[in-house]
Order: sequence, then C-alpha cells, then structure tokens
Amino acid sequence: MRFSEGRGRLERLGYGLCRLGAWLRRAEFLVFVPALTLASFWLGGEPVMILTALGLPMVFAMAGAFRETAAVGYGTAPAQGGFGMRLPFVAQLDELLARAGQGGRATGCLVIQFDDAARILTRHGRAAEAEILNRCCERIYGAMREGDLVARLEGGGLAVALAPMLRLDLEALVQVAARLQAALSPPISLDGMRLHVTASVGFCHGARAPHGTGASMLDAAQLAADEALRHGPGAIRAFAPDMARRHADRDSLRLDLERALDDHQIRPHFQPQIDTDTGAISGFEALARWHHPERGLIPPSDFLAVIDEAGLSGRLGESMLFHALSALVQWDRAGLAVPRVSVNFCSAELRNPKLADNLKWELDRFGITPDRLSVEILETVVAEEENDIILRNIRALAALGCGIDMDDFGTGSASIANIRRYSIRRIKIDRSFIARLDTDPEQRKLVSAILSMAERLGISTLAEGVETAGEYALLSQLGCGNVQGYHIARPMPLEETEDWVIHHRASQSRAPKISQRAR
Repeated sequence: MRFSEGRGRLERLGYGLCRLGAWLRRAEFLVFVPALTLASFWLGGEPVMILTALGLPMVFAMAGAFRETAAVGYGTAPAQGGFGMRLPFVAQLDELLARAGQGGRATGCLVIQFDDAARILTRHGRAAEAEILNRCCERIYGAMREGDLVARLEGGGLAVALAPMLRLDLEALVQVAARLQAALSPPISLDGMRLHVTASVGFCHGARAPHGTGASMLDAAQLAADEALRHGPGAIRAFAPDMARRHADRDSLRLDLERALDDHQIRPHFQPQIDTDTGAISGFEALARWHHPERGLIPPSDFLAVIDEAGLSGRLGESMLFHALSALVQWDRAGLAVPRVSVNFCSAELRNPKLADNLKWELDRFGITPDRLSVEILETVVAEEENDIILRNIRALAALGCGIDMDDFGTGSASIANIRRYSIRRIKIDRSFIARLDTDPEQRKLVSAILSMAERLGISTLAEGVETAGEYALLSQLGCGNVQGYHIARPMPLEETEDWVIHHRASQSRAPKISQRAR
C-alpha cells in the first residue's frame, strides 16, 4: 500500500512539473521575467536580485521550460518504471486546448498504429522493429509544422498533437491523417531489404474531447486508432462518442468467447460438397458457429474477428479440428462413408512450428488417415505471406498426405508459382465469381478461364456459394469438379448430417445427369 501511495505521489509530482513547465513556456509569463528581477532589487537590494537572477533559470530547468516544444517525446523510449512519454504529452495537450480556447482556434490529436507491427517483429526481430520505428518517427516529425507535437506511445504507436489553427474541421483532420500516411509510404531500406510500412490513423478534434482535457483527447484518439486498425490496413477513423461503448462491448464479448471455447459453445456446422460428375458426396466443410445460451446461434461474421484480435485463433482451430475428426469417426460408425472433411486453418495456426507434429498426433488418436482431411488456406495467406514457417508447415501437411485447398480463389492475387510452391491440391472458386454465373456472360468467361487453368495444372476445383439450379448445371457443364452452397444444403449441426446424407443418397437416382461440358 505504501509503495502504491508513493508511486501515486511521484506520478502527480511529475505531472505537476510538466504542467508548470508548459505554463512557464507561455509567452505572457516570459514578458514579466525582467520585471520580476527589477522588483527583487527594489524589495531586497542587490543580494536578492542576484538570487532571483540565478534562481529563476534553475526553476525553469527543473520544470522543463527549456525543452523543445515540437519534439516532446520524439525519439525517446518510455522510461522503465517511470512516467514514459504519456504524462508530458498530456500536459502539452492541456496547454494546446487552453490556447485554442483563448484564440478561437482549434487543435486535434492523432494516433498512428502500424498495421504490420506483429509481422515485422516476427520476421525481422526486435532490433529491426526499433530501427523501423525510429525511421517512421523521423518521417512523421518531418511532415509536421513548427509547433506541432510528436510523441511515442506505449505499445509502439505514435501520437501527434496539432498546434492551434483556424478552420480545423473534420475534413482538415482527415487530410492531415492522409499526409502522415503518405510520409510513411516510401519503402524503408534495412539490411539490404526494402520494407513497406503502412499505418492506420485515428483522431479526435479538440472540441470533441469527452471531458475537455488532454488526457481524454488522447484516449479518444487512441480508441479511434484501434477502430481504424481493425478496418485496416491504411484506414482512417474519427472519434465518435459510441466508440467507448463498442470497445467495452468487445471486451465483454472477448470474455464471453473465452468461456464459450471452454464450454464447447463454439462448434462446427457442416456443409456438404458434391461431386458434379456423380452427384455423390465428396466431403463436408466444417464451419464455426457459436451456440450462445442466451443469444442463440451467432454467425461467424459477428465473432471471428474478435477471436483473432484476442489471440484465440489457435484455440478455435484446435476445437474445430477435434470436432471435425470426431464427426468423421461418427459418420464411419453410422456406415455413411463420408470421404473427407475440410477445416480452415488461419495464418496464426500456420505459424506454429509444431503444427504438422500436432496434427499427425490428432489423426493417429482418432484413427483417421491424412487423406481424409482437407486443410483450407485463404488465398490471401498464400499471396501475401512469405513466412518460412508457414511454407514449411504447408509442405509438411501435404507430405503427410493431407489435401491442401486454396480458399476464396480469385480474391488474393496468388500467382501460379505460389499454387505450385504450396502444393495446392484443389482451388475453391470464390462465391463472387459464381453469383449470376448462368445469366452473366462475363462471369462465365472468368470461371471458364479459371477451370481451364486448373485443368492444365492438374488441380481439382470446387465452386462455393452455389445458390441456384442454373449455376449448378452450368458449373457441371464447364467442368468444375465439386460444388457447395445453399442450393445443395445450408451448414447444419452434426446431429442433422446423418439424415441429410441418407436423404441425398435416396434422391441421387432422380437427379438429372449432365455429362456434356461447355467451353
């Protein structure tokens, strides 16, 4: 208790010195310095005047009055166990707000969050991360006006405060944010490499600071930056009063998600995949659904992003794999002979160096051969990631015998070389190419070209998002090997799959056979 009280007093003392320093730097005070010296002479004679002349600079120095205003916190790491750079920056924000209110002008605070901070740290290490941050600080500092403030924040972000100016509105702040992003856009040379850094920016106008203080303005800009980072890369967001509530809701949802994973509330629904040549079931895809005890069934769009932000992707992946392999065992016991199940693997899971060993152990535990598991990887992961661990893991899974499916093909600009490099067995054509396929000639050309490429490369194909009989029939004619979508069946709980399989097999003989391909 004494330690916390002492630390609290120390923080208040530090903050008070910052505020005193900011006040002593104001021009209206400096005007009276000669007058104070003369007054000391009249009141106490020459000795008092000498003490005043020597004492005032010491007071200024202790309060930080001689520090450069434009470089508060610039290029300095937060002190270990001390105030860091937040308290001095907040004191400067308070001063800017006061000056803006006196002159009919306005100020604003911007917070810069780097989109690829985790990736840079993983690939290049902490020393490279620190060097990149230094370079970015220099660029941001060079893009600001005289009188603007730049400071580092805990966690690797940067904060910028604008000197009071006329006609500072929402549009002007957006332009400032865009200028800061442009300053960071040129590549950074580091150890012979050229790195491209992008950032998301959040800002708060001084007039919209929740409590009219520097601390509340900085917190509001930080909330806006967090919102921008979620919608990045390169997003810009202005503070809105409901952001704090949404942030609290996300924190509450994060706790609910941890409990949901512990209680197996999040489990897969299974969507069937059909062979277009035979009409037989070629597999099921496991898709996460949250069975909330109060809110009912929650779709993945409402919780997957939060799971990723909370670092729970690995736990979700383990749970989905467990339920998917359990489903294969259950189908086998029921004599349904489902060929395989598909499970999505996110980039966080693919970065696990022990992924292949863990997966092999799970397959052995359930008595499942590797060829009955399809590992689905987003095309954006294949297109953008150059992580050696990811490449090694995917190759190890392929060598183990698992099928590697590229999900959402056509959305991530993956090269043909990457398709070969990652041992892709099947591409899943994104639903955006399938919609209106039977009525839009341009869609038909695109899909036909994808299918022709896959056939030449010896890669299987699956079209997702098939919603009409016309789309199904045309995909079969064009030579797409497999389809899935609402036209076949919606994702369903495991307990409903057995009846669906039995019904589908019974109706297979009545389905029209389409054998002629159209090119």
